[in-house]
Amino acid sequence: MKKHIILVSGIILLFAACVPKKELISSQKRVRSLQADSSGTHSQLNDCNSQVANLQKDKMDLKNSMNDLSSSDQSAIANSNMTIADQAKRLKNLEGLIQAQKDVMNKLKKTIADALINFKPDELTVTLKDGKLYVSLQEKLLFASGSAVVDPKGKDALKTLANVLNTTTGITVDVEGHTDTIPITGKYEDNWALSTARATSIVRILTKDYQVNPNTIIASGRSKYLPVATNSTPDGRASNRRTDIILSPDLTQLFKLLNQ
Repeated sequence: MKKHIILVSGIILLFAACVPKKELISSQKRVRSLQADSSGTHSQLNDCNSQVANLQKDKMDLKNSMNDLSSSDQSAIANSNMTIADQAKRLKNLEGLIQAQKDVMNKLKKTIADALINFKPDELTVTLKDGKLYVSLQEKLLFASGSAVVDPKGKDALKTLANVLNTTTGITVDVEGHTDTIPITGKYEDNWALSTARATSIVRILTKDYQVNPNTIIASGRSKYLPVATNSTPDGRASNRRTDIILSPDLTQLFKLLNQ
């Protein structure tokens, strides 16, 4: 563009003497206009080049950011996969431990039921409930009415049960005394006292006479507040006058796994 302008200027000067003054002035104005357009065009070109350079820099920065983000996402996904794998392993271990506890309790139920097979269903029952084994001994097998002294036949049942407990590990024993709603009279102040005294009598026999580990056994009285039948009939009240020997598995390992 500059070369053209210079050439035009030279031609104008060369023929200046031959060209009328009016035309010369017009040509000079046009040259100045062309020079101004050329300068503006160069300025716009420089701006465009600068914008292209900035866009290329932005493009490179964006590409680098995307690469960093991709790397971060891959790392997060890898960590997430590890977490999922750990959780799956923990769940598998937990399920295995629970199943092992169920197997132990089912085996224990069969062993105790077989050992106590000579006793009648209205004297005692063996049931699994909520992961625990309940050996329920009715009052008529263990005690006279209002008494906490265990009868000889009741001692035979406790001895048989103790033989199984002494060959079983990882079990805790909770002896719970229960009564009906009829108020007690005589030696004991109330049904609380009677139910607790009966549980304590059984614990003493199991630990002192039959060597059950005292560290694994608890005595408690529930009075009339945990019935298994209605107290409005003689049969219902008889069912409620019982002593439950509750066998529970050791849950230490299970709680450790849950708290990890």
